[in-house]
Amino acid sequence: MSLVSTASDIGAAIRAERKSQNLTQTELADLCAVSLSFISNLENGKPTTELAKALNVINTLGFDMVLMKRGE
Repeated sequence: MSLVSTASDIGAAIRAERKSQNLTQTELADLCAVSLSFISNLENGKPTTELAKALNVINTLGFDMVLMKRGE
């Protein structure tokens, strides 16, 4: 489990997992029905990426997201 607190942290995790699954950005974009530029922006930590699309990518890669209050 990795603690993420910035868009860049999420992007780095997505990039690492995409590469571990031997997917290109284009292949991931096609799987998620998003543009290549969206995947690139997401992996580069662009803070204004669309949340619903980002969650779709996260789910497609097999991640689960858990929100919990700090200190719990």
